[in-house]
Amino acid sequence: MMKPIEKIYSPLRYLAATAINIAVVYIAFMICRVVFYIYNKAYFPDMGWDDFRTIFKGGLVFDTSGIVYVNLIYIAAMLVPLPWREGKIWQKTAKWIFVILNSAAVLANLIDTVYFRYTNRRTTSSVFNEFGKEENIFKIIGGEILQHYILFFIGVAIIAGLWLLYVNPYSKSKKGKTPWKSIFLKYTVSSAVFAGAVIVCIAGIRGGFAHSTRPITIGNANQYVNRPIETAVVLNTPFSVIRTIGKKVFQNPKYYTPEELEKIYSPVHIKKNTGEFRDLNVVVLIIESFSQEYMEYGYMPFLQSLRDKSLWFEHSFSNGRKSIDAMPSILSGIPMFIEPYFVTHYATNDVSSIAGELKNKGYHTSFFHGAPNGSMGFQAFARATGWDEYYGKDEYDNDDDFDGMWAIWDEPFLQFFADKLNEFDEPFASALFTASSHHPFKVPEKYESRFTDEGGHPILKCIRYTDHALQQFFEKAEKSSWFENTLFVITADHTNAALHEEFLTDAGLYRVPIIFYMPGGELKGHSDKIAQQTDIMPTVLGILNYDKPFVAFGKDLLDEGGKNWAINYNNGFYQYFRDDYMLQFNGENAFAMYNFATDTLLKENIVNEIAEQDMMTEECKGIIQQYIERMTENRLKE
Repeated sequence: MMKPIEKIYSPLRYLAATAINIAVVYIAFMICRVVFYIYNKAYFPDMGWDDFRTIFKGGLVFDTSGIVYVNLIYIAAMLVPLPWREGKIWQKTAKWIFVILNSAAVLANLIDTVYFRYTNRRTTSSVFNEFGKEENIFKIIGGEILQHYILFFIGVAIIAGLWLLYVNPYSKSKKGKTPWKSIFLKYTVSSAVFAGAVIVCIAGIRGGFAHSTRPITIGNANQYVNRPIETAVVLNTPFSVIRTIGKKVFQNPKYYTPEELEKIYSPVHIKKNTGEFRDLNVVVLIIESFSQEYMEYGYMPFLQSLRDKSLWFEHSFSNGRKSIDAMPSILSGIPMFIEPYFVTHYATNDVSSIAGELKNKGYHTSFFHGAPNGSMGFQAFARATGWDEYYGKDEYDNDDDFDGMWAIWDEPFLQFFADKLNEFDEPFASALFTASSHHPFKVPEKYESRFTDEGGHPILKCIRYTDHALQQFFEKAEKSSWFENTLFVITADHTNAALHEEFLTDAGLYRVPIIFYMPGGELKGHSDKIAQQTDIMPTVLGILNYDKPFVAFGKDLLDEGGKNWAINYNNGFYQYFRDDYMLQFNGENAFAMYNFATDTLLKENIVNEIAEQDMMTEECKGIIQQYIERMTENRLKE
């Protein structure tokens, strides 16, 4: 008995089989989208059925583009008007191409289902640069598979479906010669089908048939959502990766003339006071995955007690969502716009930094990170920006204290840090990046019963352990001669798992602590001023009365006459905080405005309703243009 597809005219059988198989891929992508949403629904608390319909409509547009990209080779193999496509080997090869490429796409979507929790956006091509030199990447992926076995089985089921539901175009051999008229008609129709498929594929990649339609990009996903973070549900990972390969990251928007721009905003800092330089030691502690939430809800009692003896800020924000965003932001005043600075074409630019500037004053400079040397590009960035001595896992030289995945455990590495500081000549500037409060969220075996995840997430036991490690560090440091003459800065690279709804908003996902602690000094109290990571460098140099100009996209938090602002980049939108308001700006227009100080859950969009919006939009544009011009023209160290 003949199968239905066997009854179709030969040139159209290949089109029908291709269409059916591609339809299966659409179903696979949609399943991945549903799984993505269910797995991460805490990040999308306000999505209703109307929102779902719009998001899934947009999802079809991006799925079409992603699926065409992934299946271009397969579609060409099936529809190219050549006699060899009817051969058995050709068709078997086509099936393998189909299954392998689409399996990779499915796995990318499912992996991003987990990775999204740490970045709050779909993965782009920069991931290859971010993790390209990580020696433990396969171990990390293996650990994730074991921990998220449900996603593993879903992936296996979908891939099995791709294989089992695959439709082969029926090709029945015939004896005798085929009349040339039939051959001519057959290849004429096949050529027409192939030409039509090319047109459809181009339209699918571009996002539509209209001549005026530009090829869709990640930013187009914003038209289907109410919040930037929701674009992750609209998009798919293959599209996000493929569409960002080889793309120029920054294009100058040219909002203003050079003269206008300098009046609106300049990142060049020039000393305002007349005091003498203070040669305080500077120690910057960057805590992995540390949200303001963990302190406010009592998960880090030691740091909370230290904060009470320090200057700290109620509204303090990160400038990025990943570890590689943090070093440029904290140590060089460079926020993350569009892509991490480390992985752009401009990563070799000359830039200012706390260490680079303080070397002008004879400081000894050093950077510490307990991961294998070279991890995350930290060592390269540290050396390029004036941190002359680098201490990583190699320098620690004791694998007994290695956590088996990322780095040396925080407690012994912080003790190592304290010992090294005792050896340095003063004044010194040192920075340390902790590592233990990181997925897969383990603590040393001897602390497993002491530090628990009571409170709702496994990261909490790591946070408690790191808090203990910091306490041990400060107890040791207090006994050192340099302690009283030191300015400590304590912050985080980014937030992690949010346990309370006010930390799941577009503002809350960036809320990290920023603390200035001077054991022998005057910095104390709580401020309701807006702070951000890029403010750390100007504030540190301001405290020291540094007298040379430098570039940093932040402000001196102790400058009473300065503007009260912060900025970060969220899934295609710039978020500009000014006084009590947060503006979301897509590069062309204001998308949303909230009073984040009183509307902590960001429920009421007041865009176009308040007078401050025009001023905030102007200032936001000025920061963006200065950033892009200085980045692309290598003017980050003027």
